[in-house]
Amino acid sequence: MVHDPELLDQLDALPKEAFDGQVYRATRLSLDPLAGSYNGGRWMMRDAAAILYTSLEREGALAEIAFHWSQLSPRPTKRVLVHRLRVVAHRTLRLIRADIAALGVPESEYGGANLPRTQAIGAAVEFLGCDGLIAPSARWNDGTATISCCFPSAWAPMQPLNSYKASRSIGWPGALPTAS
Repeated sequence: MVHDPELLDQLDALPKEAFDGQVYRATRLSLDPLAGSYNGGRWMMRDAAAILYTSLEREGALAEIAFHWSQLSPRPTKRVLVHRLRVVAHRTLRLIRADIAALGVPESEYGGANLPRTQAIGAAVEFLGCDGLIAPSARWNDGTATISCCFPSAWAPMQPLNSYKASRSIGWPGALPTAS
């Protein structure tokens, strides 16, 4: 893949940080919470580098899966598992909304799905040797939930801490359907 040199320069100039903490990942019942995705998404193109989408907040992880499941017809009715994972990443890039706008993603478009510009940003971050990317959630707009994307180099030290079924009492629009 050819990366935009100006984008690489912009990203390389931003500070990198270590991250050692817990994240949440919501999955269907049978999915390994440490299985990376090649399906593409907000921060990576389809069939490019594997990526693991997680959230620093439980609600952010649930909002993401609720959004993606809402795109399916018929909408899945099975419960999901929420996994709490420990992630250790040594070179993580943290973006705030102002950074994302400066990188060419208009605020009005950030909530869309599979944006080519955010995918180019994620691919460039991985190309620059980062093992993680932390950015504001496009699905959970309370201002606190952020999505963390982990690239393969961060997976080896990753540890599942626990998993539990999502409850019926999730009180936000588009809440996940649950089966009895």
